[in-house]
Amino acid sequence: MKLKNILTILLVLTTSIVCFGFTDKNSKDKTAPKKIETVDFSHIKITDSFWSPRLKNHVTFTLPVCIDQIENKTGRIQNFENAAKKSGGHSGIFYDDSDVYKALEGIAYSLINNPNSELEKKADEWIDKFAAAQESDGYINTFYTITGIHKRWTNMDKHEMYCAGHMIEAAVAYYKATGKRKLLDVSIRMADHMMNEFGPDKRHWVPGHEEIELALVKLYEVTNEEKYLDFAYWLLEERGYGHGSKGTEGTWNPIYYQDEMPVRDLSNINGHAVRAMYLFCGMADVAALKNDTGYIEALNRLWNDVVLTKMYLTGGIGSSRHNEGFTKPYDLPNYDAYCETCASVGMVFWNSRMNQLTGDSKYIDVLERSMYNGALAGVSLKGDSFFYVNPLASHGDHHRKEWYGTACCPSQVSRFLPSIGNYIYGTSKDAVWVNLYIGNKAEIKTGEKTFTLHQETNYPWDGNVTLTVESLDKPLKKEFRLRIPDWCKKYTVSVNGKPVTDLHTEKGYLAINRKWKEGDKITLAMNMPVEIEQADPHVKENVGKRAIQRGPLVYCVEETDNPSFDELTLSSTTKFNETFNSSLLNGVTTIEAITDNKNIKFIPYYAWDNREAGRMKVWIDYNE
Repeated sequence: MKLKNILTILLVLTTSIVCFGFTDKNSKDKTAPKKIETVDFSHIKITDSFWSPRLKNHVTFTLPVCIDQIENKTGRIQNFENAAKKSGGHSGIFYDDSDVYKALEGIAYSLINNPNSELEKKADEWIDKFAAAQESDGYINTFYTITGIHKRWTNMDKHEMYCAGHMIEAAVAYYKATGKRKLLDVSIRMADHMMNEFGPDKRHWVPGHEEIELALVKLYEVTNEEKYLDFAYWLLEERGYGHGSKGTEGTWNPIYYQDEMPVRDLSNINGHAVRAMYLFCGMADVAALKNDTGYIEALNRLWNDVVLTKMYLTGGIGSSRHNEGFTKPYDLPNYDAYCETCASVGMVFWNSRMNQLTGDSKYIDVLERSMYNGALAGVSLKGDSFFYVNPLASHGDHHRKEWYGTACCPSQVSRFLPSIGNYIYGTSKDAVWVNLYIGNKAEIKTGEKTFTLHQETNYPWDGNVTLTVESLDKPLKKEFRLRIPDWCKKYTVSVNGKPVTDLHTEKGYLAINRKWKEGDKITLAMNMPVEIEQADPHVKENVGKRAIQRGPLVYCVEETDNPSFDELTLSSTTKFNETFNSSLLNGVTTIEAITDNKNIKFIPYYAWDNREAGRMKVWIDYNE
């Protein structure tokens, strides 16, 4: 069922035998089921007025903040120096290495489309320190090297594999960006070390924080060494058999760690939200390469559970501060909402993979919701401060910070922003898929042909999009599939100025099949009215309340615009005026709601807490 057709339900949103030694009984063959391959962002130049300034701020402010914290204020890079010389203490928390790796990944992604010799020099300096800190047997983790190497691999919750996974992701990214393989070789040695320690004929291991699984798949893809894919599969299969409780110093909560049952038997999303997202990404990656239908079926069940019962309107997930994760269905408080920034980014990662497996636009609908609201709110408009937690209401005391003791969110943002181009396009044997509407020029290879697709749009402020085929020497017979977002109820489309009346949609994509030639233009015009959204009645927090959404953006009210904050009310007779204000919040479309001659001013949720402090809320009292 198309996501847009079940919007009322969805608005709970507030709401083989493998060489590694086991048999996949759920796989019928080895034909990879992935329907779509993403067009890598290295082939995409973003040119629009919404994302381009953010990418500029990423280089100007976000990365310098991360580098300054890592080098000068937190001791994270000094940990590597101390580990290399086997002297000095360890500062910070046992998982802090991961923040350095994620920041390096962000540097690598930035270098791909924006070469910068100083940034590259900085990355090389860091990599030299990583390599120097590696043990002779390939092990690398500054916490254990400094505090007691004899204690390594004794506690499954000490994030050794989590840190290794982020190092691998950074290594692959930097290798692709520069061709330099020093960190890639360090990562290979660490992966081989882990495989010497663990496996079906060795020791059991359940990583307390998932991440290594998806990273090993990336290592497999860049090295073509199937042993890394098999190791990722083995680690996934270790869950749910009680191994975790035998390998930790403290209390092992199997629900918190997604270890309560074998992953292919999971139906309900539980525990820590970010851990769950990384687990599901790893499962999707392995399923795509090994055609594990059991994994795919489990992921479908889990997606329905989170999207229909445990996701906020903003695409945020993980409502509880207690476990940084999930509780019971429909438990979606507003002031106490946790909604970790990393979890929203994780939703982007996971839903992209689900779309590749299925060709269903409902996954991009959720990806877009999480990206424009839950994830984008996690960084200030300037790009120099961050939210860890993203509530849907505030008493005026919740603000972004430059850094955190647990700094996963700033470093997560640093690697997410420069890679957003990954989610715009996809290709398959017969089609080019247009998933997101972001102004850009993309080099797209399909079969033996390569052409440029030029997208022009003022999205998310309006729904008008023009796609122009360029640099095509010979006509190309291909289907273009344009996603019709779940928020869009009415649209028109034309090719070269002629309306397309025979509209065919499949799984939320409008299919246009023809022989394309140089200069052909597709014009898509999507109506973008203000919508009043109602939560599922099971969400007790929002009974008698409504929220405002326009296009992909969820809106909120701030006290600074609405002095009568406690008296704000919407009704069925409310009228809305929309105005683009170029001088407000780096340029936003504001919404003025007029009820009984009283005006309420709404701004996009992602932009809140960028002015003077004050109260905020997404859900407003509603008078029937």
